[in-house]
Amino acid sequence: MTAFLQLRTVVAATALLVLTIQLGGCSRRRVVVRTPPAPPPAAQPAPTAPAVTGYVEEGIASWYGVPFHGRRTASGETFDMEKSTAAHRTLPFDTIVRVTNLKNGRQTDVRINDRGPFVEGRILDLSLAAARALDMVVDGVVPVRIEVLEGPHELSSFYAVQVGAFRSHENALQFRRRLETRYQPIFVQAFDSPAGTLYRVRIGRLPSHDAARELAARIGQQEGLTAFVVRIED
Repeated sequence: MTAFLQLRTVVAATALLVLTIQLGGCSRRRVVVRTPPAPPPAAQPAPTAPAVTGYVEEGIASWYGVPFHGRRTASGETFDMEKSTAAHRTLPFDTIVRVTNLKNGRQTDVRINDRGPFVEGRILDLSLAAARALDMVVDGVVPVRIEVLEGPHELSSFYAVQVGAFRSHENALQFRRRLETRYQPIFVQAFDSPAGTLYRVRIGRLPSHDAARELAARIGQQEGLTAFVVRIED
């Protein structure tokens, strides 16, 4: 009987020891809390093109001369390649811009009196006189920085998005019909170029550059078109 009691005591003690070890192990178990990654920073908006003193833009500039000399510019005045003028897609007419040739550091001041260039990646079309001042006649296209020195006193224009240019008026009208069920207003404008009359298809009449830029991005994404923001003057 005594041996049996001793055996029960040993078994009970062993069970208590095992339970103590298990509880101790549980108390040391590490709890890992996973912290979700921080959200990515918000995308910064692309710069707009207001005619305010100090506005800066960088890109590629080209120049134009003889084929356009004596022709009417988008502002209505006659293009004179021997005057320091330039074409920009959105800066108001009569804006004074300082242009720096980033290839050689040369600078010149020009007045915006035309619209263009309508080539992806280019931001400015300079007259022959301005191209000479920047020593870029031979190169044809160079990287530049432009800075607005002075804007016109009155701004009463709107913005549109150009989505195409055609030599055939009928092709331009067909292209307009293809898009007019999704975008309004949409219109065709004739443009006198050295290669003959071009018919430009443009969408919208928007009061701000930001709104036009958003429309251009949407058209590019939905239609797969290269879309440019342009200023339209009344």
